[in-house]
Amino acid sequence: MFESARPLLDEYAALEAELLDPALHADLARSRRVGRRYAELRGVVAALAEHLGLVDDLAAARELAELGDADFAHEVDEIEVRLAASEARVAELLAPRDPHDSLDAVVEIKSGEGGEESALFARDLFTMYSRFAERMRWSLEVLDSQASDLGGWKSVTFVVKAAGTDDVAPYGVMKFEAGVHRVQRVPVTESQGRVHTSATGVLVMPDVDADEVVIDEDDLRIDVFRSSGPGGQGVNTTDSAVRITHLPTGTVVSCQNQRSQLQNRDAAMRMLRARLTALAEEQAASAASATRREQVRTVDRSERIRTYNFPENRIADHRIGYKAHNLDHVLAGDMGTLVEALQAADLAARLAGDEG
Repeated sequence: MFESARPLLDEYAALEAELLDPALHADLARSRRVGRRYAELRGVVAALAEHLGLVDDLAAARELAELGDADFAHEVDEIEVRLAASEARVAELLAPRDPHDSLDAVVEIKSGEGGEESALFARDLFTMYSRFAERMRWSLEVLDSQASDLGGWKSVTFVVKAAGTDDVAPYGVMKFEAGVHRVQRVPVTESQGRVHTSATGVLVMPDVDADEVVIDEDDLRIDVFRSSGPGGQGVNTTDSAVRITHLPTGTVVSCQNQRSQLQNRDAAMRMLRARLTALAEEQAASAASATRREQVRTVDRSERIRTYNFPENRIADHRIGYKAHNLDHVLAGDMGTLVEALQAADLAARLAGDEG
């Protein structure tokens, strides 16, 4: 049983040996990747060890029970219950998964249909994710942003980072936020008290290391321009903002929030790597996960994944039929129940696909 785990056990042993090699720690990027993968497999190895221990315990208890020991007959029943739970846990851990689930996440929120109200809701989503990150012990780093006239976000791009390799990885959680979020409420600009509907788009990408994505400098067009937003002294007087165009794909990223042209270039390259990784996965549809293929690139209300209804204090996720009247708590960062429902649906789909 669980024959598919043998390659993972071999990989775990190889990683364990690699971590003992002092030369590994001289290469920080490689050391991070090895440590991240080792931490990811540690749960699988522990669950398998527990499962094998229970199998041995059950065999011993059955043998003694057959000899007429009533106490062990009762123990057989208890071990069988624990073994069934252990088998389910191992099957869950061995289910096919997105290889990027253990990475940090690059998130972009972009206003869309609804004008200023959409930009204000983009700000609300950013606040929601910021508070959720605090609960998860993650940190946020804003790479780029464009403010609207009323203080919302026309767009904001940020990285969600885990504190260490043993913490829950952001991408495996945040990827479910990708798509169009619809909001129904009375805008601050509405004088008649009428409920309006607007939409805001969220894109979630894995934060890959620089050496994991090969980008030819000859494929890049780099433009510099004067920053127009906040960023400290001199932000509006020097050409520190950077726009990078990846010519083969037409992908464009820009950054103006950092204090220097070099810092903006580094941040823009980080965004470009994330975008190219997402694009490559979409083009390789047979290898890409369903979640990745279904990420929405437009901000059209008809392609919504979730609705936030303020008058009813209701939140509804249309992908899994989830509905709750605790919108105020969710916007305050209490996303746990919603995330668990999304992860459960994803796990069920992965297990079904594995069985198929």
